[in-house]
Parts: sequence; C-alpha cells; structure tokens
Amino acid sequence: MAGAAVLYVCIAWSVAPGFYDGIVNPTPYAFTCPPPIAGANVPPRSGHEVIPVVNGVSDPSAPFTDDGQFVIDLLPGAFDAQGKTSVTVDITPLPNCPSPPGVHISTNVYEVTADAPLTKEAIVVMVYSNLVTDPSYVYRADDPAGPWTNIGANAQARLWTIDTKTSKLGYFVAGYPITKSSGGGQLLPATVAFLIVAVLLASIPLTLSRRRKR
Repeated sequence: MAGAAVLYVCIAWSVAPGFYDGIVNPTPYAFTCPPPIAGANVPPRSGHEVIPVVNGVSDPSAPFTDDGQFVIDLLPGAFDAQGKTSVTVDITPLPNCPSPPGVHISTNVYEVTADAPLTKEAIVVMVYSNLVTDPSYVYRADDPAGPWTNIGANAQARLWTIDTKTSKLGYFVAGYPITKSSGGGQLLPATVAFLIVAVLLASIPLTLSRRRKR
C-alpha cells in the first residue's frame, strides 16, 4: 500500500492538473429557494446570446447562464431563421420554485426563449447541488403552472450534471418522482438517529448506578 501511494504521488506530480478532476468539491450552487443546509447563498444568474444566421442557417451555439448552471447546446440550423440575420436566445431562472405534482425538484426552474422557432433537437444540460438528492429526470413545461412532461435523462453525464434532448423550448427543471420509497428513504436516517439518541439516553442511568456501586 505504501508503494502504491508513492507511485500515485509520482504520477500525479508528473501530469497535467486535469489528473485531479473530480476530486474537489463542486462549486456552490446558486439556489432560487435554498435549503437550510445551503447556508449563504447568491441568486442564480440569467443568460443571453445572439446567434448569427448565415444564408438562413443559424450557427451552432451553446447559450448558457452566467453562472454555468444551465446550458442548451444547439446544432447548426437549429432554428427556422429564414429572413433573419440573427437569433436571440434568453435563459432566465424563475424567481420562485413551482412544485410539479408528483415531482421533487432538485434544481432551479429555468425559462428558455428564442425569437425564432426551434426546428432541431437541442441538448439541455443542468447542474445540480451536492446538497440535494440527485435528480432522475429533466421535466419540461410550456407554463410554470404545468403540466410538466418528463423528457428523460441521458445515462452518462458529468459529475453533478444531468442532460437530455428536447425538441421544444419552454420551462425546464430537474428532479425525481415522489414515491412511497423515496419518502421512506428520507425518513430512515432520522429514525436511525432517533434510535441512537434513545439508546445513549437509556444508558445514562445504568452508568450512574455502576459508578455509585463502585
């Protein structure tokens, strides 16, 4: 084990800093509605991009929010841009946190708009916090009040991100379905903690009685 540790240090010292990727903690997430565990919080940022159009074909682009928490990857000609010289895309975090029925949200809700209709599928990438339960899917809606549609999630994604494809713009959020099992998963740690405290409290009188006998 000591030899393996020395070898690891030698290799790590000789390669580029990318060798350490994935070891450090993620950048603190900017919540719209921060959980109590988040502590200090800064509001999420919006994004704005003007995409050039050449001969009716919009350039490939990846508009993103200024904090990098939401990205939409667009192919060449992703928009119906005939007669236009550019397409403007805006990404805006909602100031509140809607609660889609049957879904526990893990990210902010983002509205994505463009001044031209989307004609090709785009890839949506959403960052989430290590302080929340990992989301299972991305959900999309035409209105924050719903209805919300599960648009899936790719099997492979970078750490602390979830991504999927969409054929429409609108409102996006990542989360997981609320089920009896998910509720139980949240209850189990509290139950275990309660039992540990109960055992410790119950042991106090026994400890005191033993000391008195001694």
